[in-house]
Formats: sequence, structure tokens, C-alpha cells
Amino acid sequence: MIKVLAIDDEPLALQQLAAYIKKIPFLELIGECQSAAEAKKLMEQDVIDAIFIDINMPDLNGLDFVRSLIAPPIVVFTTAYSEYAIDGYKVDAVDYLLKPFGLEDMQRAANKIKKQYDLQQASITAQPPTLVSDIDNDDALFLKTEHRVVRVNVADIQYIEGMSEYLKIHFANGQKPLIVLLSMKKMEERLPAHTFMRIHRSYIINLKMIQEVNKNRVIMDADTYLPIGDLYRDTFTQYIDRKFLGK
Repeated sequence: MIKVLAIDDEPLALQQLAAYIKKIPFLELIGECQSAAEAKKLMEQDVIDAIFIDINMPDLNGLDFVRSLIAPPIVVFTTAYSEYAIDGYKVDAVDYLLKPFGLEDMQRAANKIKKQYDLQQASITAQPPTLVSDIDNDDALFLKTEHRVVRVNVADIQYIEGMSEYLKIHFANGQKPLIVLLSMKKMEERLPAHTFMRIHRSYIINLKMIQEVNKNRVIMDADTYLPIGDLYRDTFTQYIDRKFLGK
């Protein structure tokens, strides 16, 4: 299933868009958002493969929102103004739906999403290994980003964030985050299990850098609060219990 968001500030338009999405068998509607801010929050909580987004919105228009994303998902723009079509394709949107549109138009756009999604998945499967680890020890990884291969000290990694088919690697030493085309599963397999743990479908953390555990969140620093997913809660709780010192 391809996970999608519907984003439109007009309630009736959003309702119609969501209804159309639910009629497409290979699309899974994860959320209905009336603003870019609301959409961004959902995208931080779950992996989103594609978005249907209106261009004219009060807080942040759809074009600027997509441009602001480091690794944007597949995009289909919806709007009542045809003059935006060219701008839509400038940000690599796979389709552009002019309001009012019908189910047939939605099906066409959905098919383009599926084609792009399938190509991305095939590319991930077919490409040569992006990650090479030290055989003798686990203190370094070599990661391919753009046209470079970069050495990364494992001990410097604070946490890893999954963003669709990309990973964003955050560092504790002030280094700029690194974005690589790699799956969470492959990264999880290569990292030392005694130091790193997956706590959410979108997050792997460095256990040595945990500052606090507060209910359903892991606090890595003053600005980083990461959710604990239900599927990973028991394993993480067992780890904390083993380290816990108290009555």
C-alpha cells in the first residue's frame, strides 16, 4: 500500500479528495490535513509516500511547502488555478489536478503515483549496496550521499530518521545532518545492536545518548523528543528495565 496524505484548507474540498483516495485500492489514506503545518507534523510521525496538496493555502502554500522538504514524497498538486501548472512541474510533481476534478482524473493521478513509487522501490532493490561497514570493528561506516562516499563515525550518530526511501542521519557533534538513499532495515542491520535500537518505524537511536525517557517519548537533547512506537515499546522497556537502578 502507498501511504498518502490529503492536504487542503477547504473542508469540503478535503472531504471530496479523501473520498476519492479511499476508492483507489493501492492507496492508504494516513491523514487529512487543512494546513501545511498539520501535514508536516504527520510526516514527522509516519513515513508518507505521496501527498495530494492544494497550492493556495493561508499559512504556507503548497509549492513552498514542497520546496521546504528535504526529501519530499511523491507530489500531486490540486488547485482551481491553471496558471500554477508549470510551477507544479518545476518541483517534480507527477501530476496536477485542476478543480473541480472527478474520480477518473484521480485514478489517472494515482496511477502516476504508483508508477513513480514502483520505480523508486525497484531502484532501491537494484542499486549496489550503499552502505559498507568495517568488518573488523563497528566504529565507522561509509555512506553514499549524492556523488560522494562519506566516512561516518558510528559514535557520533545521535539518531537516524526515516523519510520514505531516504534516511536522515543526525549527529551529536554539531555536524550537518546527512541524507542517504537507504532503507531503515539495512541501516538497522549494520549498526551495532548493543549501542543502537529502533524505537519507532521512523527512528533508530544511539542508546548512549539518551538523556531522559518521559512516558512515550525519548529525549535526546533539549530540542529532540522522539516517539516510542507501539511495536518497539516492549523491547525498549526491557532495555530500560535492565539499566534501571532503584526500588
